[in-house]
Amino acid sequence: MRKKYSVLIGIVVVAVVIVIAFMSSYNGFVSEEENVNQSYSQIQNQLQRRMDLIPNLVNTVKGYAAHEEKVIKDISDARAQLAGAESPASQAKANDQLSGALNRLLAVSENYPDLKANQNFTQLMDELAGTENRIAVARRDYNNEVASYNKKVKRFPGAIVANAFGFHEKEYFQAAAGADKAPTVDFNSDKK
Repeated sequence: MRKKYSVLIGIVVVAVVIVIAFMSSYNGFVSEEENVNQSYSQIQNQLQRRMDLIPNLVNTVKGYAAHEEKVIKDISDARAQLAGAESPASQAKANDQLSGALNRLLAVSENYPDLKANQNFTQLMDELAGTENRIAVARRDYNNEVASYNKKVKRFPGAIVANAFGFHEKEYFQAAAGADKAPTVDFNSDKK
């Protein structure tokens, strides 16, 4: 009789250990997923901050460079595309397009010394530069969280728990293809 109880107690102890291990693993996935979501939220906050700065910058430039409508339109279009992007991949692509348009705006501003001397323009450019740095840091932090989460999803025994409870790999916030090449700025193509 004692042998039966010993075997039964042993089975119960093993079952409790397995349940605790699965609960711990599940809770770890929940925590990791929340870390990823929080990091992604920081990217979105910084992208929104930049989107809020852009109209003021564009309006300042318009006053000095009214005939540079293509650059201003490109910025507006890229900003709208970023506002409508929903996944990390589409946001990264739209972000790269907006960065390229902003770089062209900076190049245009070089042709207008009065614009470069404008205090409002200078302040907006400083805020925009600071925001670009914050975006870079937020992207790095997000990608680090995604890497940690994805490793946990792929590794054994976490892969079993991940598959059982629907935890899937997350997307990295990556630059769009071709983003490693500097945009070409040609001031003569639009002028007649």
